[in-house]
Amino acid sequence: MVVTAPPSLDADPFDEEVLRDPLALQAELRDAGPVVHLRRYDVYGLARHEQVHAALTDWQSFQSGAGVGLANFREEKPWRPPSLLLEADPPRHDAPRAVLTKILGPRALRRLRESWHAEAEALVDEVLTDREFDAVPALAQAFPLRVFPDAVGLPRDDREHLLAYGDHAFNAFGPPNGLVARGAPRVAELSGRVNAQCARDKLADGGFGARIWAAADHGDITHEQAPLVVRSLLTAGVDTTVHALAAILYALATHPGQWRRLRDDPGLARVAFDEAVRWESPVQTFFRTATTDCDIAGTTIPEGRKILMFLGAANRDPRRWDSPDAFDLSRDTSAHVGFGMGLHQCVGQHVARLEAEALLTALARRVRRIEPAGTPVRHLNNTLRAWASMPVRIHPE
Repeated sequence: MVVTAPPSLDADPFDEEVLRDPLALQAELRDAGPVVHLRRYDVYGLARHEQVHAALTDWQSFQSGAGVGLANFREEKPWRPPSLLLEADPPRHDAPRAVLTKILGPRALRRLRESWHAEAEALVDEVLTDREFDAVPALAQAFPLRVFPDAVGLPRDDREHLLAYGDHAFNAFGPPNGLVARGAPRVAELSGRVNAQCARDKLADGGFGARIWAAADHGDITHEQAPLVVRSLLTAGVDTTVHALAAILYALATHPGQWRRLRDDPGLARVAFDEAVRWESPVQTFFRTATTDCDIAGTTIPEGRKILMFLGAANRDPRRWDSPDAFDLSRDTSAHVGFGMGLHQCVGQHVARLEAEALLTALARRVRRIEPAGTPVRHLNNTLRAWASMPVRIHPE
């Protein structure tokens, strides 16, 4: 095989204008080749679906344990203890993953389904007192903050800080730019509040958090690992779901034909959610680190070098998807990488799908039409594609 140097670009994927609208850069990266060298950060970029999917599923060659952000934990000290789910590889990753897979399994979701649907109905009743509102705080943020911390076992008060903490955690996966600097003054405060909520005595009996501590009592994980697993659950279980719900609300408000399809068949709620996760990719990027000299499509990535996987670009790759820029409920989304893929695939994705199913079903039952009522505003984050504001107008039955 002939080894060639990859094309080299000076583009900055973490520039605020690119974060606001990354589609043009994503297309440039895909068209440049299967591997691109990004000179600004001296990392290798993968933007095509084939290569991103392959890297996600090959944890032996592309490790998470050196950090899933730009920082290389082989050389730099992380700003907080690394996540046992996102930033660990086997064997360190195995026991925490197995515990959470069991706790968040089908039996737990069956128990939650009825109550979460009831909570969604109650929230929609509250929201429908106004015909125009901002869907981000009113629905996309309100519903996860209403039901998920309850399921974990957190007290009812003092939940808003979870969004700020998660926002900084995902910003910190990028370079130390202005977005990171803006969140830095609150890092100690937010970390302290989240870490305190992961303690055994702060968690209600029967919740996900208490069950994680029970797994430590049983010897499935250590007692030192238990609060880190709870923290991972809180970090990944709120922000990403909030932004995925905002993505589906935006998609349906701007695609009235697809909203009618969902209203005619509410059973498409989970299909619609997955298509929105593919279309918007709330998690846009993650890094890996080469464990050895790796060949990708004729390019050798040296051992120890960082690889930036563009999940959002892969999810709109025309080499994999027909009409990838279209939001289409008839699409088979089974290969999308919005939740990752392989060993590190999002362990809470079925929880997020249940939240989306509950909220979309409640809306479809009560709302004839949903449409934009103003210009939406992006919330910028180095890793997440998110909305800060989304004015909508609803037409109830």
